[in-house]
Amino acid sequence: MSRLFRFSFLALAFLVAAGCASVPTADSSALARIQQRGQLILGTSGNMPAMSVADASGNVTGLDIDIARLMAQGMGVELSTRVMQFADLMPALESGAIDVVISNVTINMDRNMRVAFVGPYLKSGKCIVSKSENLARARQSSDLNTPETRLVVLRGSTSERFARELMPKATVLTVEDYGRAADMVKSGEAGAMLTEYPICASTLKNNPDAGFVALSPLLSYEPIGIALPPNDAQFINWTENFLKRLEGTGTLDALGDRWLGQLIRGR
Repeated sequence: MSRLFRFSFLALAFLVAAGCASVPTADSSALARIQQRGQLILGTSGNMPAMSVADASGNVTGLDIDIARLMAQGMGVELSTRVMQFADLMPALESGAIDVVISNVTINMDRNMRVAFVGPYLKSGKCIVSKSENLARARQSSDLNTPETRLVVLRGSTSERFARELMPKATVLTVEDYGRAADMVKSGEAGAMLTEYPICASTLKNNPDAGFVALSPLLSYEPIGIALPPNDAQFINWTENFLKRLEGTGTLDALGDRWLGQLIRGR
């Protein structure tokens, strides 16, 4: 059975089994507001290859987008995707401008003090992409903590915090998207890009002639989750059951195969 056919079959099986969510009676419930509106509003950065990527026409694709689309279908509504800077996603969720954030977001204690998380749906870790074999041979963050190390990270990400806290001697450069980060490593403006494993894998795959190498093993443990507004037990519970169904039907594995291939599952 082809991978694409397997994905389509499992996604269909998931939707048939899940059906449409029944209409909640509590007016204050996020699910009630979503169904009344007829849209699930997703916040995503659109600049994380294989996870969430926006093209020139504004269409957004990736593993995270497929998960959000299945969420919307399970609720019986349309998916509305809003692309914004990564650092603006949590404030938008807190203000109610969006309903959910799925954007390769690491579950950490600081974020969890502000919003709720369901997951992880993916287990990742910090990784670097570089043209330097010496940097790629680093085994821990201290190996990169030198004045000669120039690291480029996504602004507002856990990679930025990781670099600033654990590699204070290194020069940390920030950008708004990973395309720019990869270009900086190509040109030598930065010695390495620090990010999560799926982004590293996708960057290597999409730049086969750049001379990139990736660090292994990973520098940290990064659980990736779905961010939701706090204090809405029904929405959180619905999403927990949704993710369990994705896992139980094999749909999550099929999505992983589609977007990440053996890069994650074979690690």
